[in-house]
Amino acid sequence: MRHGEVFNPRGVLYGRLPDYHLSELGQQMADRAAEWLTGRNADITHIVASPLERAQETAAPSAKAFGVDVTTDERVIEAGNTFEGKRFGVGDGSLRHPSVWWLLRNPMRPSWGEPYTEIAARMLAAMSDARDAAEGHEALIVSHQLPVWTARMAIEGRRFAHDPRRRQCSLASVTSVEYDGERIVSLTYNEPARDLLTPKVADSFTAGA
Repeated sequence: MRHGEVFNPRGVLYGRLPDYHLSELGQQMADRAAEWLTGRNADITHIVASPLERAQETAAPSAKAFGVDVTTDERVIEAGNTFEGKRFGVGDGSLRHPSVWWLLRNPMRPSWGEPYTEIAARMLAAMSDARDAAEGHEALIVSHQLPVWTARMAIEGRRFAHDPRRRQCSLASVTSVEYDGERIVSLTYNEPARDLLTPKVADSFTAGA
């Protein structure tokens, strides 16, 4: 699951910075996701979350609904990014400064942050451990947009370089994988909080969250 909307009045790429919490709407999204999971009779016995506040807060309603504790796993944290703490835009942010253009030289890696291959490796390892911890049942991992999307690209055999605007990973969305033993056999995507995604909120999909 991706976390809900974050209170970010300055519109910065907050990345791994501390003290970025869910907004009021983001809390509603977290509650909605928990309701959706219980409504589909999910058999969740293990919940993992990124150490960042927004992920922990998103996991809390589901943990309460299923009566389990939240396990913190550093491996599902947001991707590292050089532009962390800055506004990221062509006309109104970091990209207007030629001094940062060198950071954009290699979108395949990417050159501005944590390599996609490393993101995918840590996410898949965390997923495997969560699967084992919930053997015979279901596990929930609450993470961030880019790690979730990178794991999905790895599972589906896609190239990692991509247009962030085309990620299918909205706020409080659930990307589910089914295992047969250690092999992933299916992947599905759902948006429990879709009706809460106003145009303004939708614009935040690619805010590095």
